[in-house]
Amino acid sequence: MLGPDNAIWDDGEWVSWAELDYHYEQQLLREQYPHADPSLIPIFEDLLDTAEEYHRLTGRHLQVYGDIGELYGAIAYGIRLHKNYAKGSDGRLGNDFVEVKTITPFKQSNIVTLNLRRNFSKVLIVKISADFEVSARMVDRKALPKTTRDHIRLDWKQFDPAPTDA
Repeated sequence: MLGPDNAIWDDGEWVSWAELDYHYEQQLLREQYPHADPSLIPIFEDLLDTAEEYHRLTGRHLQVYGDIGELYGAIAYGIRLHKNYAKGSDGRLGNDFVEVKTITPFKQSNIVTLNLRRNFSKVLIVKISADFEVSARMVDRKALPKTTRDHIRLDWKQFDPAPTDA
């Protein structure tokens, strides 16, 4: 039962504190992830929490970090992800095809290998730290070091932080 102990009177009806808290939390999420589909945010957060909890309990890692990286790209940048196992790139951002590479919390180095034969114009490097904090750097393909090889190794430190680094 809503009343003065658990709600406020607004425009002729009681509004619960829980409802106000929910709307406030949604507003904070929209500010943190302005490009996000709001329905993806709890999935991302739950998956990251599950991976962290599993590691804390077992000392092992789940094989979900690539998915976490792609979901982060979707919510932090607005990347529209392709279907699973689509050839060429992981998603699209406007007219650009984006390849997402994820640095996992257990990786000894901050280097990813990128297949240059894939069809992409941007690469999003997502880093999940040992503390399960997530950040990312978006790089235009034309800003990548020049090479004649099919693969290139990219070091996290060689690129400036993106404006939406977390």
